[in-house]
Amino acid sequence: MKVSNDKKEPHPKQQVLRKFILLCVLLLGYFSYLSYQYNFVTGGIASALTWTFFVLCTPIADAGFLLDFPLRLLFGIRMLISEIVVWVLAIAINIISLLYFAEYYQTTELTKLLHAILTIPFPYWGVIFLSGAGTFLSIQFADELMDVLHHRDRNFFHRHSFKHEIVILVFFIFILYGYYKLVASLGIETSF
Repeated sequence: MKVSNDKKEPHPKQQVLRKFILLCVLLLGYFSYLSYQYNFVTGGIASALTWTFFVLCTPIADAGFLLDFPLRLLFGIRMLISEIVVWVLAIAINIISLLYFAEYYQTTELTKLLHAILTIPFPYWGVIFLSGAGTFLSIQFADELMDVLHHRDRNFFHRHSFKHEIVILVFFIFILYGYYKLVASLGIETSF
């Protein structure tokens, strides 16, 4: 007796859209919590600053990747392009905040840490530079992987023989090592 499975697997674009909606709900929840703790404006600015912390101060495209991957799957926009836009937006938010809303950096531990990193160029800006290098290397690798998975580059395996990817991976590992050494030497807690 054959049992039929009436449930169809959702299309990958639908899965990505659902995950993106869940992410938006999570971000809305964080914003709501901060708005409840402080007020609407403070919650909004602190949420935006927290997002920029994850963009600028982590060596993997986590905050940006939350946009990059869905945009790539849904609209075909290369993750490298969307990550550049994410970084420009994060930098702009911080420039405006430092100039006009500096007091909002004192709302959470992450925003306090972000303020210290932004206002003490040496050695803290090294965290941003290493994070940028790691982020863009991981995005480049992810874009290439997506090309292979979508069969856009059918000769990828034959042309590259993975030398390029191995170099990127080794360089990425050195960036991560340097990032964690720098963060540890600065006394920044990395348990989050």
